[in-house]
Amino acid sequence: METILLVEDHNLIRELVQEMLELAGYTVIAARDHNDAFRKIEEVTPNLILLDIQLPGLDGYAVLHHLRADGRFNKIPALALTGYAMESDRQKGLEAGFDGYLTKPIERVSLLESIQTLLAKRRSSSMNKSLQNPQTATRAASTNPPS
Repeated sequence: METILLVEDHNLIRELVQEMLELAGYTVIAARDHNDAFRKIEEVTPNLILLDIQLPGLDGYAVLHHLRADGRFNKIPALALTGYAMESDRQKGLEAGFDGYLTKPIERVSLLESIQTLLAKRRSSSMNKSLQNPQTATRAASTNPPS
């Protein structure tokens, strides 16, 4: 089961998105602000981060910048959740390092498709690295015998 860190300061939105994700089979770690997010990511490394842009204190861009600067977290896909709907806002988010950009109100199908796409890219990237490094591939094969 894959784990998603959801960082959203609005309680209702956070609860609705968390419920959507849990019903889709994901484990969700919810955070309400940057401090909560940094604390929780130290406890459990997620497979993906859903990050609101408009957070109190540090905004989503600053949170992403801190995470990308940390070698432990810089490869985790990050999907922006925001009320900023202009194409220039989307471009700014992607240039800032987000792997995807969704505007509010959040549509369930778009959210789940975006998550599945980013997680598939991450798995594919990890698999390609394993194939490029025979020692890693051998270790992976020996620890994950075929069913």
